[in-house]
Amino acid sequence: MVRAVGAVKLKLESIDFLERDVKLRMPFRFGVVTLTESPQAFVRCRIRTEDGREAEGAAAELLAPKWFDKNPALSNEDNYEQLRDSLRAARGKYLARGMTTAWRYASPGKGLVENYGPALLDRAILDGLLRCLGMSFYQGIQQNVIGAEPFEGLDLPASFANLRPASRIAARHTVGLVDPITAADQKERVNDGLPETLEEVVVRYGQRWFKLKVGGEARADVERLCAIAAVLDRIPQPYHASLDGNEQYEDMEGVAELWSKMKCEPRLARLVDSIIFIEQPVKRQKALKRNIAGIDKPVIIDESDDSLEAFVRAKALGYKGVSSKTCKGIFKSLINRARCAAWGPQYFMSGEDLTIQPGLALQQDLALVSLLGLTHLERNGHHYVNGMAGLGKGEQDAFLAAHPDLYERSHGAVRVKITDGELAIGSLGCKGYASAAMPDWTSMKEMQP
Repeated sequence: MVRAVGAVKLKLESIDFLERDVKLRMPFRFGVVTLTESPQAFVRCRIRTEDGREAEGAAAELLAPKWFDKNPALSNEDNYEQLRDSLRAARGKYLARGMTTAWRYASPGKGLVENYGPALLDRAILDGLLRCLGMSFYQGIQQNVIGAEPFEGLDLPASFANLRPASRIAARHTVGLVDPITAADQKERVNDGLPETLEEVVVRYGQRWFKLKVGGEARADVERLCAIAAVLDRIPQPYHASLDGNEQYEDMEGVAELWSKMKCEPRLARLVDSIIFIEQPVKRQKALKRNIAGIDKPVIIDESDDSLEAFVRAKALGYKGVSSKTCKGIFKSLINRARCAAWGPQYFMSGEDLTIQPGLALQQDLALVSLLGLTHLERNGHHYVNGMAGLGKGEQDAFLAAHPDLYERSHGAVRVKITDGELAIGSLGCKGYASAAMPDWTSMKEMQP
């Protein structure tokens, strides 16, 4: 049994940034972008504890365009470089710090772009610390080796000590804005043997949780939702869904109009009853400017969650929840979990995806949301990308051997295994931050300094 150790001080010795390209098997339209490819960033660092132990830690995240900054004047390449700059800026700040705790290393600021670099570094540092201590992510947070301190009157160490992970979690399937619902929607097929239409997804994965993208025009959104409902309503068991506006509506009046039209549409009766919350429907520039009203479902923030105080501001305006994404910072998610526990059961967190890829990124995100107590989360990276098909055999074999509950080999590659709509994640309670395997660093290119 691992001995409880409390806060552990560490020094960051070195940081490397690497990349590999990710190509999607199907286009994914969310908000203002249709994604077909994107680089994935990797952080590899070396840390030393106060008593002289050393270990390497790592983390990964897609350099996703048009989410952190949706300025239409910026190209995808501009967005990639913004996020690289965030990593470079964080590296300089983190290397300048002396011996301190992982919590003190954390550097949350204002802005999604600005927090991208610190979010990755925090995960890599924590991974290295846990490997030094021979502890799992769950044990490390519960025993507060990160050195969390009281915050806003919250006893964070006590809150973290009470968190309990699960061994399984439901995968909430994303239906993007250009995703085919039935075969009749397809002009051509990928034909790689994997599901392409929503109909095929339901049959293949047995999912009962869904995330439905809407595009900002109520009439068109209702018609598309009717097509989606025609498929989901065939499921004999209860199903559940969230609506994701991805900031496509100008104001809450437009969202209220959409919701009213949905409730008046007989073809959407079961779907309306299934909706659990509405995610960030209004542009971030306006979302936290005024109280929200007119909708009898909880509304949560996602893109507006750009700082530690954002959820507090949103709560004051009537929002009931906030998303957890590792790209926004794991310590922020843990703080928001403690806030929800203190504020009452009407406040909650959701687990949302950013086309997370299998391996480090997927596993660290799964471990986080499981510890937060979430029972379902959005998963879309496995649908839009052909698993680990783009990776070398050795790396694929290593992750499959280390996490045989989470992955399977099918259609020529190692990929996420979803059974009856759920992911098995018991193996993530391993030494380090949720991964008993490491990427093949030699297969990547170095990020330009």
